[in-house]
Amino acid sequence: MTLVLSQNAGAAAILLAAAISTTVIGIVVPLFMWVDRLESEPASMLLFAFGWGALVATALSIGLSLALTPLLEGIGVPSEVAAPVVAAPIVEEFAKAMGVVAIFAFARREFNGVVDGIVYAGMVAIGFAFVEDILYLARSYEVLGQSGLVSVFVLRCLVTPFAHPIFTVCFGIALGLVAHQQRARYAVVPLIGYLAAVAVHAVWNGAALTDLWLPLYFLLQVPLFIGFVVIVVFARRREVRMIRDHLTGYGMNGWFAPGDVAMLTCPGRRRRARRWAKESLGPDGEAVMRAFQDESSELAIARDHLERGDSAQWWEPREQALLHTCAGHRSALHAMRR
Repeated sequence: MTLVLSQNAGAAAILLAAAISTTVIGIVVPLFMWVDRLESEPASMLLFAFGWGALVATALSIGLSLALTPLLEGIGVPSEVAAPVVAAPIVEEFAKAMGVVAIFAFARREFNGVVDGIVYAGMVAIGFAFVEDILYLARSYEVLGQSGLVSVFVLRCLVTPFAHPIFTVCFGIALGLVAHQQRARYAVVPLIGYLAAVAVHAVWNGAALTDLWLPLYFLLQVPLFIGFVVIVVFARRREVRMIRDHLTGYGMNGWFAPGDVAMLTCPGRRRRARRWAKESLGPDGEAVMRAFQDESSELAIARDHLERGDSAQWWEPREQALLHTCAGHRSALHAMRR
């Protein structure tokens, strides 16, 4: 990608664009981190998702677009439409979706449902948008100067930073819906999610080519963003409810106190508990509290897998191990308080 960028703009323009493009990361990533607060995904998986979007998906999209666009023009698709409205949505959403599929296939234990699908798809899309914005910003700066840089920055980084995440989250949600399904007929659901991502992407790109972009922004992008936020909030609340129900069950069997369950299922209380542990028990106490919180969420997920009928050979030993480690963390916290 460094080679690709260097062929399209000078080093100074690329470095300036890269610095400005980080704005998208600062705007969009916190939302996905908020979604992921109760059952945080491993940093390695989040970095993989971002890296796939920034490097693999962008490079793959360039190669596939160069191959597909001439074919579309050869069958009569107008050249001004072939690349941005047809080829780009098809290949870009495919390239990004493959990153989510890779995590689903090779880190299945870290892919537990819709929330995880949203987070991983969002991180892939953020990485993709980050590099794509660098390319557009650098080109505009070299061709139009400061005015071109500012206009592209406002349009892509401030007005539409959630565009790519919204597209790709369609696929992430679909894959998350079938994460626990064993029947072959559910394989069509991710395909529907991919087609939805392509359709929304194509309509968005098509609108940008017309004089109706601004009205369509309010008629399409704003409702899509509102719908996206509603889905994210709903999925997060559903995960909170699942964790609360399972931890309450463990509490009724003596593994957790009622106060523990209340703290573990409320992001605000979890944050306050970590702050209390740091102030009262020091860095070691904060580390134990964080481990207690994270592993309690993992325990609830293990129980959810078992109740869904997933492999008991894997999940039962994991449930037992997590029960004992969580109990150990509780005991350690009580010992530190003395």
